[in-house]
Amino acid sequence: MEIVNTDNLVVLDKAFVWHPFTQMRNWTAEGHEPLLLVSGKGAWLQDRRGRRYLDGNSSIWTNIHGHRHPAINAALKSQLDRVAHTSFLGFTNPLAAELAARLVALLPASPLKKVFYSDDGSTGIEVAIKMAIQFFHQNGQPERIQFVSFENAYHGDTLGASSLGGIGLFHDRFRTHQFPVLRLKGIEDLDTVDGANVAAVVIEPLIQGSAGMRLWPQGMLRELRKWCDEHGAFLVFDEVMTGFGRTGKMFACMHEGVFPDFLVMAKGLTGGYLPLGATLTTQPVFEGFLGTYSELRTFFYGHSYTGNALGCAAALANLLIFEEEQTLAALEPKIVHLTNRLDALRASRFVREIRQCGFIAGIELGGANGEPLDWRAETGARVCVAARDYGLLTRPIRDVIVLMLPLCVSKEEIDLAMDAIGKAIADVCR
Repeated sequence: MEIVNTDNLVVLDKAFVWHPFTQMRNWTAEGHEPLLLVSGKGAWLQDRRGRRYLDGNSSIWTNIHGHRHPAINAALKSQLDRVAHTSFLGFTNPLAAELAARLVALLPASPLKKVFYSDDGSTGIEVAIKMAIQFFHQNGQPERIQFVSFENAYHGDTLGASSLGGIGLFHDRFRTHQFPVLRLKGIEDLDTVDGANVAAVVIEPLIQGSAGMRLWPQGMLRELRKWCDEHGAFLVFDEVMTGFGRTGKMFACMHEGVFPDFLVMAKGLTGGYLPLGATLTTQPVFEGFLGTYSELRTFFYGHSYTGNALGCAAALANLLIFEEEQTLAALEPKIVHLTNRLDALRASRFVREIRQCGFIAGIELGGANGEPLDWRAETGARVCVAARDYGLLTRPIRDVIVLMLPLCVSKEEIDLAMDAIGKAIADVCR
């Protein structure tokens, strides 16, 4: 087991780095030792002191087949021998073209036939909402500028994507600079919406992630599709978290057989290796942007690393692994095993609620009386830190312990994760 001497790197980090979603006063405090991760293999990560942890949140919901998977490693090394990156603005590359065809083929029953690349989930959502606005503006319905999203939604942190968000902690400070958005509590509130000015309805299908893994009622996607069709609005599915097997199917929308006008994917697209996002849309949307240059119907949007060859190489290898290792079929008994272990944890008097969607789980902590905890006590964070002593690395959403393991884990590793959570809850809450 390799032990890396990285004391100086910790000093440099605390002196110069600003971490996301992190209170830096605590991070830089004297005596605080940041967890410095230096290597990984399979579902496991190793820190600078040689301690190993099961990657309990798939490195922020990205890793699918494990770290250092030989097939993805080989694909990246092969592409590096050709070229790492070329512009996608007015040019193309072999792997981006091949990947687009493969992504469309993943949804054969859907109308989604065109792929627009971006860098991550947030920028993928930006693509969808900007395409929606421009489509209506240049196709005779410029009044359609309103978006509909849902309370407690999270669609990213870029300005357009954050407009859709319904988590005040992340989004309230920026509302003076956001798109016009109606935020609904649930499907029943659609009856109050005047659809004439709506460009699109945006939702995380089946389950809201950053809301604390909160489930939507069955059939909601069908009702949304019906409403959008009746009112001429687009439907956008944010599958950034739920895509690539997390719910038990390749995409969450497949559970109801409902397809959107825009489907956004990222995170697991490259197997957790590199930043890459993709927004899939329909042929009619695509045709709404066709014209001569002087008509200015072009979608003038893109990023420096759009269609990056290395990202596409990792994504193609990721999809090939799904086929060769029969990932989704192998996942089915693991989901059953996880469900059984979660059911056993419900007996804890400090577990208020457990929410599960396929291989995604959120364990909400509460007081012995069943009441919510005071979020300022940071109980969820303290439980996650305690879980490290039992070999599990994960991160909470306030007092919800998130468990989103790489799909490659064994039943024994699921047991380790659940045992670690149970013991950490007991250690902290007793």
